[in-house]
Parts: sequence; structure tokens; C-alpha cells
Amino acid sequence: MKKPIWLTRQLTRWDHRYVWHPFTQMQEWEQEEPLIIERGRGPFLYDTTGKRYLDGSSSIWVNIHGHRHPVLDRALREQLRKIAHSTFLGLTHPPAVKLARALVRLAPQGLTRVFYSDNGSTAMEVALKMAVQYWRQCTPSQPRKQKFIHLGLAYHGDTVGAMSVSDIDLFQKPFHRLLFPSYRVDPPYCYRCPLGRTFPDCGLACTEPLARLLDRHHRDIAGVILEPMVQAVAGILPAPPGYVSRIRSLCSQYHVLLIADEVATGFGRTGRMFACEHEGVTPDIMAIAKGLTGGYLPLAATLTTDAIYQAFLGDYSEWKTFFHGHSYTANPLGCAVALANLDVFRRERTLVKLQPKIQFLRRRLAGLANEPLVGDIRQCGMMVGIELVHNRADKTPFALTERIGHRVALEAQKRGLLIRPIGNVLVLMPPLCVTVAHLKTMIAILEQALRAVSAQLSAPSR
Repeated sequence: MKKPIWLTRQLTRWDHRYVWHPFTQMQEWEQEEPLIIERGRGPFLYDTTGKRYLDGSSSIWVNIHGHRHPVLDRALREQLRKIAHSTFLGLTHPPAVKLARALVRLAPQGLTRVFYSDNGSTAMEVALKMAVQYWRQCTPSQPRKQKFIHLGLAYHGDTVGAMSVSDIDLFQKPFHRLLFPSYRVDPPYCYRCPLGRTFPDCGLACTEPLARLLDRHHRDIAGVILEPMVQAVAGILPAPPGYVSRIRSLCSQYHVLLIADEVATGFGRTGRMFACEHEGVTPDIMAIAKGLTGGYLPLAATLTTDAIYQAFLGDYSEWKTFFHGHSYTANPLGCAVALANLDVFRRERTLVKLQPKIQFLRRRLAGLANEPLVGDIRQCGMMVGIELVHNRADKTPFALTERIGHRVALEAQKRGLLIRPIGNVLVLMPPLCVTVAHLKTMIAILEQALRAVSAQLSAPSR
């Protein structure tokens, strides 16, 4: 039902007057008419004028089974009748206990303990602090192990620790003096391979710098951090087959922890419940968030092995306790809806039904390969990155200030598809509940949007 236009205008004025949005240049924002989302149903979002849009980004990678799923709605209402929140410091509650058990049964074998937090950044902060304290308290103690290795272009969150092991300079530059030092190795960016090699003839040469770094510095390194199978914010960069298992082998060989950031890749996004499963890898620590509650509430967790957990046990006077926590740790509403989210995966056979949709998406995406702006199309499961380039022949990128990805996204929005690009990379990551018909529409809109921007760029300037 259409709402009066004055309501949208009033909300716009209030937003411009009172709100500060993330990752947004507010000077530009204040000159624009914002899209105000009021409700959702399934893979669709509706603005305050009643217009409908396909949610092509899963509301920034969190929604799984669609908006207003009846099972998730019911779980939230039922928990609300009991209690909205109670502290997890010195107390516990049924949803958190049941969810921890369910997560351990789903996670890669060997991850046996669950530490709750609020979001992806906090889950990674937990992982970093847990790793450093583990090496101080394990037997024999190795307190030198305080540094980390991360991949180039990595993004693990916006808190200070998470930024310290990330590598997107635009996000971090104002805060460099706050960050602790860490080691960096080039990522497996096959489209722009820093070694100038081609898979599979390269023999995973991109892992050799890591092997050399570990050989020299493993006595100081607490852990290697990576997003298994796909670097998401880097521009949906899929790792070549064998890469993740090779990293696992190197970590085991040099006695450092493997920390898997599954914040974006977990809960079916890559076609498996967790991306580590593609190569049968069990990390020592795994961070999860985003899809944990199906896109309903903020909740995160850091899973770890029993060996790490045991290093924190001792008499109170030994001060081995993990002194970390949050006011809303293991919020009962979040845990209840997360349990329902996992139940929907099982009852609706989400991962099984996903496989033909992944294949259909791959076939449809191939049709975009000849569009003049498209340099590379990358897909892992339902995670898609389309890199736009100024020159296809030599892969020359557009200047970020040209905002080509943003322009394509605006054209898609006009046609009923919401996506949020990362620089020159269009990111398509729809809810797993989408149908083949929905995917067909999404790709058709992307094609139209690409052609519209291409025509704008080709038009003679006046």
C-alpha cells in the first residue's frame, strides 16, 4: 500500500538532519533523496512509497532465508514472551546452550567450544586475543608468539585489532598509528596475479611467500588469518582449488594457529555450511557472524578447539581466565532466532536446493562476459563479484573517483534491484531463498544497468 509522500519527505529531512551513516560521504548523502526501506518479504524489500526491490546484497550479506520468514518470526516472538536479555557473565540460558551444541555439531570436526560476541569485528577481536593468550598459557609456553600473518586486500572488521590484520588502506589510513604491526602476504588474486602466473600451471606459487615467511618468523607468529575460499570485501576473490588446504598444512608444519574468518563465507554462501568444508579443513579458531541469525539480530561467535580451551583452565589465582566479554553477549533473542535459522536449513534442505541455483547462476553470469565494462566475473556458490574495467585488453581499472560501480548500482536500483558495489566490483549476494526466476531477473537487470552506464560513458560530452 502506498504511503503519503509527505511521510517520506519528513523522514528524509530527519535523516539528513540527525543521522550519520557508515561508509558514506555525508556531504553527498545530504544532497540525495535516500531510499527508505520500510518492510521486506522473502527476497524483496519495499520502500516507503511502496516500490519493490530484489535484495541483491542480502541486506549486506546477512539475510539467508528471506525477510519475515515465519519460522524465524515465531522463534523471536516465543523468546520475547520469556525474556529479552540477561547477562551471560556468571549466568547462562537455554537458547545459548542449545545453540552452542548445534554449532559444534555443524562446524568442521575438532571445533568444540563456542565463545559468543556481537558482530564480525568482535568475533575476530576475540580470535586475536584468544590466540595470543593461548600461546602464553599453553605447555610449553611460547609468549613470543604475538604477531599475525594476513593476506593483502584482507578485511576482518573495523575495530582496532581487526583493522591491524586487514589490508584495505582506504579504510585504515587515518588510524595507522593505532594499529599493531602484522605480516602481509599477497592474496590469491588470479585475475591480477602479482606473480604473473596462471592457474593451474602456477602450482599454487602464491603460497610460497607464506611458506618462506613462516620459515623465518614462525617462532613469533601466533596465527595466520584468512577468509577460506573467498576474500569478500577484497572484491569477491575466490581462492584457487587447493589453496586453503595448503595454508592449513603450512600452519600445522610451522606450529601456528589457523584462524578462519567465516563471517561472510559461513552459512551456505559458498554452497557449503562453512567454506572450510570445501577442502576438508579444520581451523584452530573460526569466527562466524552475519548469517548466524538469518539476518534478524546481531550475534557472533568464535569457535575453537579443545586444546585451546584447555590452556585457559586453572586455579583462579593463576589468572588464566579469558578476560573478554560484552554486555549483550549471547543475547537470548539472538540465540533463539539463530537456533531457528539452523532448523530452517535442515527442514527446508537449503543447501541441497541451493546447488542447482548455483549452477544456473553460473550459466547466466557467463552471458555478461562480453559486456564492454566487464573485466572479470568471479563466483563461489552464491557469492558473485563482477569487476568493471576501463580497458578489457590490459585490465586497466577505472579510477575510484569515477564511481563506476556506484553508477551501475543506481541504474540497477531504478530497475528494481538493490546491490552495493565495492569500488569497481559489483557484488551480487542474494538471500539463499531466491528462486531461479529471481536470479534470472537479477542478471537481466544487471545487464541493462551495465549497458546504460556503458552508453553514458560512450556518449560524446557537450
